[in-house]
Amino acid sequence: MRVCLLSYRAYKYSGGQGIYVRYLSQALQKLGHEVDVVAGPPYPDLVEGIKLIKLPSLDLYRFSESRRFFINPLWLNTWPNVVEWIGECGGFFTEPAAFGMRAYNMFRQNGHLGKYDIVHDNQCITEGILKIKQMGKPMVITIHHPITIDRQLAVNASHSFINKMGIRRWYAFVDTQIKVAGRLSHFITDSKHALSEITESFNLPADKFKIIYCGVDQDIFREEPGAVRPDNRILVINSGDTPLKGLKYLLEAVAEIRKTRNVELVIVGEPLRKGYTEGVIEDLGLGDCVKYTGKIDTDELVRYYSSATMLVVPSIYEGFGLPAAEAMSCGTPVISTTAGALPEVVGDAGILIPPGDTRAIVEAVTGLLDNDNKRKSMGVSGKERVARLFNWDSAAKQTADYYREAIEAQAQVKTG
Repeated sequence: MRVCLLSYRAYKYSGGQGIYVRYLSQALQKLGHEVDVVAGPPYPDLVEGIKLIKLPSLDLYRFSESRRFFINPLWLNTWPNVVEWIGECGGFFTEPAAFGMRAYNMFRQNGHLGKYDIVHDNQCITEGILKIKQMGKPMVITIHHPITIDRQLAVNASHSFINKMGIRRWYAFVDTQIKVAGRLSHFITDSKHALSEITESFNLPADKFKIIYCGVDQDIFREEPGAVRPDNRILVINSGDTPLKGLKYLLEAVAEIRKTRNVELVIVGEPLRKGYTEGVIEDLGLGDCVKYTGKIDTDELVRYYSSATMLVVPSIYEGFGLPAAEAMSCGTPVISTTAGALPEVVGDAGILIPPGDTRAIVEAVTGLLDNDNKRKSMGVSGKERVARLFNWDSAAKQTADYYREAIEAQAQVKTG
């Protein structure tokens, strides 16, 4: 098949969308399918043979906050650019909407849509995406998890009425997603738990969905030979400093643990200004034992997994929880909350604790620090679980089969 995979952004250093686009396209290519990726910046890191069609945007989040408002007027030369900029000025997140408009315009103007057998949208779900569908092309949409949950958690974490209103305004795009999804027919999601949440939040029937677990490339995510794991290094992946990720509870736990132990916390990611945990590290006196890695590539991430005593996933919600699977693939013991789909990923190969519970993190971490044999046993069982359940070859085969279902359904609509 000839596949067009759409992703409004696919940053390789944070979040799961860039990872999903890279590895799914690679695995589909291995099956013999031709895959083009249409993406906005930051662009994905793709393997050789996958064509990247770039749809440049204003990419306003690479600028300082003040620069976002005072950009070069010459850049406002297209309607999508105007929508993206005005949305930013008004406190709305309009990047997906602008991408959908650009993708639709591209297909409408150059006629390239006809070369594809299927279009696969990676959680953009905007009016522009719906217009592409209405051009008569079979379409599959991946919803990793309902952003309604992100919105509610962010609102709940805010103690200011004005801030709550601002959060609701920024997340207004979610209402568009719900409306557009109601007019689409074939969806993929990453877990049983995500399916339950999406069908409730989006008011969609479950029979419109196919559950396909994400995979882990075990040729890459494997314990490095000769790697030395210290007895006190806690690792956490922080793709976004939001209430959803629960980093605050881990920081509070580390502050408690270090009263009696010498521990260090490595945060994969960058400290974000005006993030949810801004000032928490300083307030807790953790400056000397917390390290941010900044942007790192995959090889370096594997080194961090391989040299960690354990990975802690303190999330309040996760649609899948790819870092947990990656760490397990590297033989790293995992402590995870029971939030979202994480129990489906970790299973009995890790330690599961309630979300938002600082004391539970303290007890789980200290218990694992004191038991080297348990850490080794968890490392082995984690590798085995990932190999059995989470691989991209299987995900690609299931996805390709679902593409064929969508193509057949579209053909029946045309002939009916």
